[in-house]
Amino acid sequence: MQGGWRLTPVGGLVLMDLDVVLLSRIQFALTIMFHYIFPPLAIGLGVMLVYMEGRYLRTKDPMYETAARFWTKIFALNFAIGVASGIVMEFEFGTNWAKYSRFVGDVFGSALAAEGIFAFFLESGFLALLVFGWDRVSPRMHFFSTVMVALGSIFSSIWIVVANSWQQTPAGYHLVARTFDGAKEVRAEVTDFWAVVFNPSTVDRLVHVWIGALILGAFFVMSVAAYYILRDRHLDFARKSFGAALTLGLISSVAMLVSGDSQARKVARTQPPKLAAFEGLFTTGEGGAPLSLFGIPDAAEQRLKFGVAVPKLLSFLVYGDFNKPVAGLDQVPPSDRPPVGISFQTYHIMVALGFFFIALTAYATWCRRRGTLFAKRWLMWVFVFAVIGPVIANEFGWVAAEVGRQPWIVYGLLRTSEAHSEAVRAPQVLGSIILFAVIYALLFAVWIFVLDAKIRQGPGPVGEKPERTSGRDILDAAARLAGHGGSMTSAKEEQ
Repeated sequence: MQGGWRLTPVGGLVLMDLDVVLLSRIQFALTIMFHYIFPPLAIGLGVMLVYMEGRYLRTKDPMYETAARFWTKIFALNFAIGVASGIVMEFEFGTNWAKYSRFVGDVFGSALAAEGIFAFFLESGFLALLVFGWDRVSPRMHFFSTVMVALGSIFSSIWIVVANSWQQTPAGYHLVARTFDGAKEVRAEVTDFWAVVFNPSTVDRLVHVWIGALILGAFFVMSVAAYYILRDRHLDFARKSFGAALTLGLISSVAMLVSGDSQARKVARTQPPKLAAFEGLFTTGEGGAPLSLFGIPDAAEQRLKFGVAVPKLLSFLVYGDFNKPVAGLDQVPPSDRPPVGISFQTYHIMVALGFFFIALTAYATWCRRRGTLFAKRWLMWVFVFAVIGPVIANEFGWVAAEVGRQPWIVYGLLRTSEAHSEAVRAPQVLGSIILFAVIYALLFAVWIFVLDAKIRQGPGPVGEKPERTSGRDILDAAARLAGHGGSMTSAKEEQ
C-alpha cells in the first residue's frame, strides 16, 4: 500500500509490509528535524554576539565583553552539534533517494557547492578566532571574526533555502531525457543559474527563515537570562542580555507577522493546494473564502469539523477582495492533494505561536519601560520555558511546508513515490531509523548536559582576562586525560 503499512495474513500469522517510501520519509524527517534545532539558533545567537561585542567596542563596558564571551561558548557548542547532526542528510540523498538525487543533481550541485565554499568555510574559518582569539588578536580583529562567523551562518541558510525553494517553485531549468542502467529517465538541468537562485518563493521563504532564527536566538538568550534573574545571580549580565534580546525578539516577532502574510500570498499564487490544506478549504465557494482559526479537517467527509472561521477574511488577505474565491482542494485531483490534517494543524500552531510571541514580548517591553519587568517573577518563569515555543514554531513551519508540497518532492515535476532508491529495502531503512534515533538521543543528551553545565557555571567575573594557553598547558592536559596522573613535565623530571 503506497504511503502506509499493510497487514498481510500469512499461514495464520499477521505480517507487516513496510512501505520503503514512508520509512524513508520518516527517516529524513527525523534527521532534519533534529538538525534544525541548531542552525536557526546559530543564526540568532550569531546576531546577538555581534551586538554584544559591538556594544563593548563602542561603550568599553566590560559587562558586554563578559556577555560576548559567555554567549560565544554557547554558540560554539551549538555549532559543533549542528555540524555533527547535519552531515547525515547529505548521505540520505544518495542512499534513500537516488532517483531524486539524479533528477535534481545538476540544480542542487551548484547551490550546495556554493554553500560549502561561501558559507561553511567562512563560518568555520573564523570560528577559531571567535572562540580562541580573545587574548591573541586585537578587539577589532576579534569583532571582525565575530561578524564573519555570523555572516557565515546566514550565508549557509541562503543556499539551503534556495535549494529547497526550487523544489517548491522550480525555475531556470529544462528537462533532459537520459538513460540510466538501461532505463530511460528525465533529469532537470540548469539553464539560468540566477533564475534558480531567485525562483518565485526564495526571497519570501529566506526572510521567513531568518526572522524565525532571530526569534529563537532572542528567546534562548531571554530564557537563560531569566533563569539567572530568578536565581539572583549575575544580575547585571542577565539584565543587559535580556534587554538586548527582548528588543530583538519584539522587532522580529512583529516582522514575522508581515513576512508570514507575504509568504501565504505567495503560496496562494504558486501552490494553491498547499494553501487550501493550510486552511482546511475543501471546496471553492462562490463568495469569499473564510479564514479558519482552528478545527479538525476530515478528508473523508471533505469538511472542517468543530471549525471556527472569520467569513471572507482569507480572500481579503490573499487578494485584497472580500468576495474573490480562493481555490479549494476540489480544484485538483485526489491524487494530487496534500495530507490536510498535518498541514492544517502544524500551520495553525505555528501561526498561533507567532501571535503569542508578539503578545509576550510587547507586554514585557511595556513592563520594562515602567521599570517593573524584572520584579515580575511569574513573567521571568514564563520566559524560562517560552524558548520551547520558537523551537516548535520553526519545526512546524518546515513540516507544514514540506507536507503541504506532497505528493510532489519537486512540485509538479517529480512525485515522492517515484523518487526513492529501488535498491534499498524497508527493513534496512527501519533499522537505520532505530540507530539514528539512539544516536540522536545521545547527541541531544550530550548537548543538554554540556549546555546545562555552562549555564550553571555562568559568565566569568567582569573584566577578567583568561590566561594565555601555552603548548605545555595543552600537553599537560593531554597527559592527565590519558591517565598519567601528572604533567609530562614532572614525568620527565622524575626520569
